[in-house]
Amino acid sequence: MTEPWAVVVGLGNEYRSDDAVGSIVASHIEKLDIPGVFVTISDGEPTSLLDIWAGVRLAVVIDAVRCEPSVPGRICRTDFGLLRRAGTAASSHTLGIQEALPLGRALGRVPGMIVVIAVEVASLEPGVGLSEPVAAAVPRAVEAVLTELRRAEPTTRLRT
Repeated sequence: MTEPWAVVVGLGNEYRSDDAVGSIVASHIEKLDIPGVFVTISDGEPTSLLDIWAGVRLAVVIDAVRCEPSVPGRICRTDFGLLRRAGTAASSHTLGIQEALPLGRALGRVPGMIVVIAVEVASLEPGVGLSEPVAAAVPRAVEAVLTELRRAEPTTRLRT
């Protein structure tokens, strides 16, 4: 197996309703079996992320967010700097990832670029299954991840 040039990290908890969206999108990407792309699911714990994304060209993180005003199912492409400054969006995982960045920089364990595909959620309450608007957003979120991979791919065309 060759070293990955990109990682896709789905953040989420399948037992917190729409919070599972990152994991579900990552699972769809994993089924595509894209050469050179490592796909994983994470709870956002900072030190585990350093091992996942160290030295790759691109890390795409899919996460559930809450925004005000709320538009469940809306998808936003952003980076961690913008998420940190956005006082109107909150994620149960982003803080852990933001903590990982300074540590990763100090240790030389960061990717070349990090992109966040944020999916706005309706509920993070205990329960299994996505709300209707978030479930409808999954194909668009998958395509958003594939778009980021296409932008950064080294030489071969992605099979999709």
